[in-house]
Amino acid sequence: MRLARFQDGTTARLAGIIGPWMVPLQHALDVAAHEAALLLPDDMIALLADEAAMTAASRAIAFAARPENAALRRPIAGLLAPLLPGKILGVGRNYGAHAAEVGGPKLEVPRIFLKPASSVCGPGSVVRIPPAVTKPDWEVELAVVIGREAWCVEESQALEHVAGYTILNDISAREFQFDQPLAMTSFAKGLDGFCPMGPWIVTADEFGEPWRTALSCRLNGETVQEGNTAELIFPVAALIAWLSRYMRLRTGDVIATGTPAGSGHFRKPPRYLKPGDRLALEVEGIGVLEHGIG
Repeated sequence: MRLARFQDGTTARLAGIIGPWMVPLQHALDVAAHEAALLLPDDMIALLADEAAMTAASRAIAFAARPENAALRRPIAGLLAPLLPGKILGVGRNYGAHAAEVGGPKLEVPRIFLKPASSVCGPGSVVRIPPAVTKPDWEVELAVVIGREAWCVEESQALEHVAGYTILNDISAREFQFDQPLAMTSFAKGLDGFCPMGPWIVTADEFGEPWRTALSCRLNGETVQEGNTAELIFPVAALIAWLSRYMRLRTGDVIATGTPAGSGHFRKPPRYLKPGDRLALEVEGIGVLEHGIG
């Protein structure tokens, strides 16, 4: 399934995605049931945590996909970030080529930072760069959405705890990472709007194994990043297993798995985001997350 959130008047609601269409889940389920149907949550995390609700959502999407039920579909519009995570755990220098361009010693364990929920914004957003920030940068990432609690899990079972995958732009104010006596990485990456996410969640059963997945970033139409998760130093299962040794990963938590080479700060000369820029971040099997810079 492809699951999204959208703005319906003053209310955020859940939808399934079928090609260029979205399907409001509760309405489709009500029509499919021909009677009082299960009341689905309007919150994505609550949906992911409820097995019966997920089954019902799948039923609603399958029903709306039938040709005779085209009236249940709407053009995709008004999408929000697919969820507001409890916590966002970022992984630094997790692609070999990116680690090389950043420099420093080889990492023996993942390098973790945090992004707050207040940094999340959705598809089509315009990220306002604070006037005081001078080195805003881009980072396309595959994001892992946790489906059920993971605590001290083995790597061999780690992917069983994944609900699905989405796309994330780990925007970073590089001056706080590289121009300070002590790096302020979480602050650099945690400013308001510095975590565009979406456009939807592709559930793990549809996405498959995240081992050889291409990803890219286009800035104003120019491809500035290209990579593949085959290049991850710490793959998804290894990240879940390692993180779960130290904290409980709960439903709706997000792991941003790292970015390939090509961010602006490490170019010669460096290149930073500016008002009017447009970004299109693509992950194979998910789609494209687009947003602007203001």
